[in-house]
Amino acid sequence: MKTVTRSTCCYCGVGCGVLVETEHGRITGIAGDPDHPANFGRLCTKGRTLPLTASSTTGRALRPEMRVTRDEPRQATDWASALDHVADRLAAIIERDGPDAVALYISGQLLTEDYYVFNKLAKGLIRTNNIDTNSRLCMSSAVTAYKKALGADGPPTCYEDLELAQTVLFAGSNMPYAHPVLFRRLEDAKAKNPDIKWIVVDPRRTDAAALADLHLAIEPGTDVALFNGMLHHLIWEGALDRAFIAAHTADFDAVKALVRDYPPHVAAKICGIDERDLMQAADWFAASPATLSLYCMGLNQSSHGTDKNLALINLHLATAQIGKPGAGPFSLTGQPNAMGGREVGGMATMLAAHREIGNAEHRAEIEALWGVSALSDRPGLPAVEMFDAMASGKIKAIWIACTNPVHSMPDIARVRQALAKAEFVVVQEAFAQTDTVPYADVLLPAASWGEKAGTVTNSERRISRVRAAVEPPGEARPDWWIANEVALKLEQRFRRAAQDSATTRTLFPFASPQDVFDEHRLLTIGRDLDIGALSYATLEQQGPTQWPMPAGAHEGTARRYTDGTFATADGRARFLATPYLPVAEPTDARYPFHLLTGRLRDQWHGMSRTGRADALFAHTPEATLVMRPGDATRRGLEEGQLVTVTSRRGKLVLPLQTSDDVAPGTVFAAMHWSGQYLSSGGINEATIGAVDPYSAQPELKHAAVRIEQADLPWRLVAARRGDTLALRAAVQPLLAERRYASIRIEDEDLIVISAADTASNADWADRLHDALDLPRGDDLLEYRDARRGREQRVAWLGNTIDGFLLSGDTQGAPALIEQIRSAQPWQGPRHAIFLRGDDASRAQVRKARIVCNCKQVTQTQIESAIAARASLEDMKATLGCGTVCGSCVPEIKRLLNATAVA
Repeated sequence: MKTVTRSTCCYCGVGCGVLVETEHGRITGIAGDPDHPANFGRLCTKGRTLPLTASSTTGRALRPEMRVTRDEPRQATDWASALDHVADRLAAIIERDGPDAVALYISGQLLTEDYYVFNKLAKGLIRTNNIDTNSRLCMSSAVTAYKKALGADGPPTCYEDLELAQTVLFAGSNMPYAHPVLFRRLEDAKAKNPDIKWIVVDPRRTDAAALADLHLAIEPGTDVALFNGMLHHLIWEGALDRAFIAAHTADFDAVKALVRDYPPHVAAKICGIDERDLMQAADWFAASPATLSLYCMGLNQSSHGTDKNLALINLHLATAQIGKPGAGPFSLTGQPNAMGGREVGGMATMLAAHREIGNAEHRAEIEALWGVSALSDRPGLPAVEMFDAMASGKIKAIWIACTNPVHSMPDIARVRQALAKAEFVVVQEAFAQTDTVPYADVLLPAASWGEKAGTVTNSERRISRVRAAVEPPGEARPDWWIANEVALKLEQRFRRAAQDSATTRTLFPFASPQDVFDEHRLLTIGRDLDIGALSYATLEQQGPTQWPMPAGAHEGTARRYTDGTFATADGRARFLATPYLPVAEPTDARYPFHLLTGRLRDQWHGMSRTGRADALFAHTPEATLVMRPGDATRRGLEEGQLVTVTSRRGKLVLPLQTSDDVAPGTVFAAMHWSGQYLSSGGINEATIGAVDPYSAQPELKHAAVRIEQADLPWRLVAARRGDTLALRAAVQPLLAERRYASIRIEDEDLIVISAADTASNADWADRLHDALDLPRGDDLLEYRDARRGREQRVAWLGNTIDGFLLSGDTQGAPALIEQIRSAQPWQGPRHAIFLRGDDASRAQVRKARIVCNCKQVTQTQIESAIAARASLEDMKATLGCGTVCGSCVPEIKRLLNATAVA
């Protein structure tokens, strides 16, 4: 019998409502929830394919595993043994080295209830503030700026403002890729009112930039100079709201004095843009009845991220573009529950309910509410410092939950060093195939999306229920339960050590997620995020609700600061002076390129989940480095050639892709690819660990690199049709043995391996053959030419090609891949597959690039339709593209506009 469960998507901070279909205990389908105010039934490609990520248990962590010493493999065990082992090891380290020798590194993908238990475990029981989260990598600069300028964390805006804004400034946000469902709302608003202005600030020509009324393609890292120059222009033109500044803000004179040094011509020169464009952006910003700023990692992931945020907020305060419909500085959250994690204080630099560690009164409030004493008054170590402290031996043990720092942290060689040095590593994870799992002394299998219950808070401060649709597979358990069980065992050990047998009250009386939420709610009463009126029952009755919602309120608060009163001691917002400072690592003669990083449309974070859905590889099947064509030509590089990307910290090899979307002197690589797909750990081999001095957020968006041709003459290409999850798991351990190796998914059941090195390696090729489960004997046709270093193996299934391995000479691989994809019977004798006569033409065969994932519409089809003068609506009617999730519409519009310009 089919059942439908109302829940929430687990990807970005939009917080889309979903209807999860299940049958016989399996997730079988999904639809957008038409009643959820975040998405009104819409989903992006990632959300629509969630059932595919849950269709198999291959690659899932299904039972606890542990090892006693590092030189032995982990062995499966039972929960009681694993939990006792974790509690014993942590207790011993705490007794020997003190509570700060232990750290917890958790995730913005956890539910609020999970986060709360972890936070209470660290700060209330262990008494360390060494608990941080991967939200440090994405939102901490926005948080710090909101607190400094407005007095409290949390956007003052809501999603309704997307439809009401008359000018929209995108800053460091490729919204069609990162938050596509919200971008649909902006598209709809602009379609109804073409006078709405879009300004995009981004060094790359992204889909958002290509559709903008004004694209400010600034030099990387010069956002502060841009915003200061815009404010200088507005002051000069008398375009400020002097009454608002006088009544509701403080410290404007200091900012006014600072921006005297940034007249438009100076700021524009720093930014590398036209002075007129800077002034046009400022004029639109101030003159608009409602200006909304939307910003994301491009501002936050910077060693000057807080200043970038503050400089933009200064513009909003100076022009009174805040606290009214359609206006305000709106930080778009990257993860589904980064905000919920901040609400419960799940970071090293804060306490629960937006309280401060250094505030004695705040600590006393938490002590009273929890029934404890002597909370630590020392801020814990944020993410980068945490791993540095581990590498130096200061931190002895770490518990990592629902995140993959060996891929996502900057300078990942340093992270590997830290985990190798750590005395004890616990990894709590739903997926066994991540770059961090191999470092685990204990692996605790966690429930994943669709398998656990609780709440999340999205980018507009809206709290939604997450409901379990199926039972977790194997012995996986909810994250809050795992943390709670370890906490109870630690509590017992601490009491025995203190010879305290009289105390019976526990800090962890939780029997369900609802119990956890109810305690969290009590801690918010009287705070800026007060949800005293909110409960599971209220969420059941009213649906997703925004905070604050104090006792007596009947609904949440859509916008904050509508009366001009801010969350500061005197009710006034603060202007803060933000001098422009260069990027942490400028380019030079040895490292002449700016490396930019960012997202792909159909993948998310480290792909531990999206990588399970083969359909999501259609738009971008493999990792590449993108360079401007002119830069490539000047260096003698060609499209598809392997290049080495080298920074001062590390290097990796990637295929080159050329595009005019990147500016001269810059290159771009997507953040998602990890050691599960590459012989390297991905682009964070090259990024820098420099952090913002206020938020401790690292500079993940920019590094200085050099690009050189990779001298790797030996090449190999292999392909196999089958269960790609299982095949990927078998092949992945081999990747790191080659200078370059990559896995790409060509079709929903076709995996392709590419490799290159300085010399051939027959043993590696044989092991790859076996990992791909290619046959031996009569079903394998082989050709070897040792003199030429050439080897070709073709696997047959009847009279169709089922797989192959080519080394030495690989130019026939594209044609063989197409033969496998088509599943057409081979015509003629089998040995003719090795004939070279037609290879030159067959080598040109390439799969057409997919633009519309939902309807599998290719770029070739779209360009043909455009050549026949089809409009977007024509293509929707004939090809079906853009009619399901709409994620492809910005790219189709871009192709249409490019044709119109030509």
